[in-house]
Formats: sequence, structure tokens, C-alpha cells
Amino acid sequence: MIHIINDGSGDFATITAALESIPADNSSPVTLFIHNGIYKERLTVTAPYVTMIGESTEHTIVTYDLSARMTIADGTKLGTFRSYSCLIDTHDFTAKNLTFENSAGSSPDAGQALALYVDGDRILFENCKFLSGQDTLFTGPLPPKEIIPDGFIGPKQSALRLMGRHYYKNCYIEGNIDFIFGGATAYFEECELFSKYIGKPVNSYVTAASTPQGELYGYVMNRCRFTSNCPPQSAYLGRPWREYAKTVLIDCFMDAHICEEGWDDWGKEIAHQTAYYAEYGSYGPGAAMDKRPYWIKRLTKDQLEHYKKEQVLAGEDDWNP
Repeated sequence: MIHIINDGSGDFATITAALESIPADNSSPVTLFIHNGIYKERLTVTAPYVTMIGESTEHTIVTYDLSARMTIADGTKLGTFRSYSCLIDTHDFTAKNLTFENSAGSSPDAGQALALYVDGDRILFENCKFLSGQDTLFTGPLPPKEIIPDGFIGPKQSALRLMGRHYYKNCYIEGNIDFIFGGATAYFEECELFSKYIGKPVNSYVTAASTPQGELYGYVMNRCRFTSNCPPQSAYLGRPWREYAKTVLIDCFMDAHICEEGWDDWGKEIAHQTAYYAEYGSYGPGAAMDKRPYWIKRLTKDQLEHYKKEQVLAGEDDWNP
């Protein structure tokens, strides 16, 4: 186990230095134990089989402060996919008891500000916090093609689009617009999804899936809590970033900030036929199932077997985190 203490009394004083010590072709498990502290570092994890464990979620914080609207040296804007505080670009990565933050996300003028860019397979986060504003957590891969020219400028713009499976257990995710988005198959279990008030009629869209056409699963959220400091009827559970988006909610609590219709189509009428949005056992003030649009599915108890974690994340190698 590698110990990281930011006063220099451990094996390394920075997480970056510890990561750089791991061979790119690493083939055995490596654990980084990160002691309490604020680590202002922009992290990139490319070596596989890495586990990062914080001493405590509340007091072990990885933070940076880039945002999409920042002007860079060549006079252009940084853009969404270069704004990340931490990039996970590998497979078989685990993080526990850590906070990942993009502090620029607290500014209304920042635009998109990724706390975490995750593009890999067999990725696990447990007891973690993700803090920002717009686009807090990106779950890659990117869609095949951008709508706006150069909209995907960043580390994976030209990379092969590879499907990944992610598992988020007992995590807290905070943001406003589309703050969980992307194309991965991702299972969220017992997570809190907190929509931040930004003083607008619509303050938040929690999810914006871009599930690739033909994939069985996109986002599955089981026993999660949708909470907020927003006024009633001012946030949506999600909307389709691409027309084949899939998001399924099972036994989730929804507070009063969730609009009675629950979901928005982002002006994509075709998504009424191509996307898949479904709920089962929703409860709380925002769970007005009788007011949901016709294109939102109501799962039956018999269908729940299809959405068990073991089924959703199995893939071809029977991964069961």
C-alpha cells in the first residue's frame, strides 16, 4: 500500500506523484491510501488495477477549478471535456471514501465543469462525493459524433468509443444541469443526487444519458434519493442527450423539486419512440406517476429481474462488484 500525505511525511506528498510511479502496463493491484487533506491536483489515471482509498470522504478532497468557458492561450474556450478535475482513462479502477470536486462549478458563469471524467470498464466508486455545477460527472464513452463542431475537444475526442461498466455505491452527487451524463452502462445504488438551486425556472436536469443504440442498459438507479435546495416543481429527473438514452429508476425517493412530469425530452420528439425511460416504486412528493408523459414506462415487478445489479453489469466476463 502506498501512503500519500500532503505534508510530505508519507511515501508521496501528491497523488500525481504516486500515480506516476505506477507502470503504464501495470498488471497487479496497487492501492493508494490518501490521508486527510485537500489535494489541489488535476489527476489523470491511465494505469489499470489501481485502487484509491481516502482516509475519510469528508476530509480527503481532490479538487481543481477549470471550466468550459475559460479562455486558454490560443484564444479559444477550454470546452466541457477539458474541464475535468480527475480523468479515469483505464479499466479496473476503484475509489472509496474520496471527494472529487470542481470548485469552478460553484460559479454561475463557469458553464460546464467536470469534477470527474470516467471512461473505462469495471469502474467502482463507493462512499464518494462528486461536487460541481453543470456536468459534474461524465460517464464515457462520448457519443459517436458531436452536434457542434469540435464539441468533444479533449482527451478522448478521437479515441475509439468503448463501452464501460460503472458501479456507484452509496455516493453523493451534486450539481445543476445534466450533472450525470454520458453513454456508459452505470448502476447507481443508494446514492443521493442533489440538485443545486441556480435561480431559474428550471434549476436542474439530474441525468442526460447518451446510451449508444443497441445497448441493453444505460443508467439504472436503485434506491437512490433525489434531493435539493430548489423550489418545488423546478427540476427534472433527466433528459436524453442522444435519442437512444436509457434511464431506469427503481424504488427511488423524489423530493418536491421534481416536476410532476418528471422527465423532459430536450425537444427530441423522436426520443419518445427511441429512448427508454422507466420507473418502479418511485415515492415522495416528486413521484407523481399519474402525471408522467405517455412515453415513460411503468415497470412491473416481473421486469425487475432484468435490472438487478448482477444482470446489468455482468457483461461477457460476469463482473459482479
